[in-house]
Amino acid sequence: MKLVWSPDLASKAYIDTVKYCQKRCRESSVAEIVSAMAAGWTAKLIVETWSKGGIITTSVGLAVAAHHSGGRHVCIVPDEESRKEYSETVTKTSGVQTEIIVGEPETLVAGLIGIDFLVVDCGKNDFARIFQVAKLGNRGAVLVSKNASSRAVTEFRWLSILDGESTRRIVRSVFLPVGKGLNIAHVSAVGEKSSAPAKGHSRWFKHIDRHTGEEIVIRM
Repeated sequence: MKLVWSPDLASKAYIDTVKYCQKRCRESSVAEIVSAMAAGWTAKLIVETWSKGGIITTSVGLAVAAHHSGGRHVCIVPDEESRKEYSETVTKTSGVQTEIIVGEPETLVAGLIGIDFLVVDCGKNDFARIFQVAKLGNRGAVLVSKNASSRAVTEFRWLSILDGESTRRIVRSVFLPVGKGLNIAHVSAVGEKSSAPAKGHSRWFKHIDRHTGEEIVIRM
């Protein structure tokens, strides 16, 4: 089996995220996009890294996505101060409970089995190493590096996270110039290493923001 795209879940998560975040961000942003992708790919284990003072709307979007996909949303924070701020803000904004674990992101990510959707802040973490140690789901996974316009991603290549992995491939990757930049990769299901990506089968998600009239298009 592989990750299956659900336009209906993507649309519902997108719209709900707009509703929850409208007081914090008036225009379509990273939160709505990652929410739509996580829910649309019916992710069952959604993981993110966050630290005190970080933008919280992306986390709200992931919490909303987990609610729609029936999945588990886990946030990894470095300390108790971050945990408290995150818990109070996300719960107050979305009303959705999120599982929060405290500690070193690299170590904690490595202990989670079957990650379907992973969001890492490349501006605050050793993001490449976190992706490398992640134990991805057999159905495939979507990896997102936010704040990806920083110099930290200049030499980064998604293929580097699959070093030594003989049963997977990068199906496709894309950079979206939203927020401070999103670098996204779709990793194949186990056993698809040798198969070439099918031409003409890219998946598109399009939505018109009701508040701004802006058209958002995502291809994965």
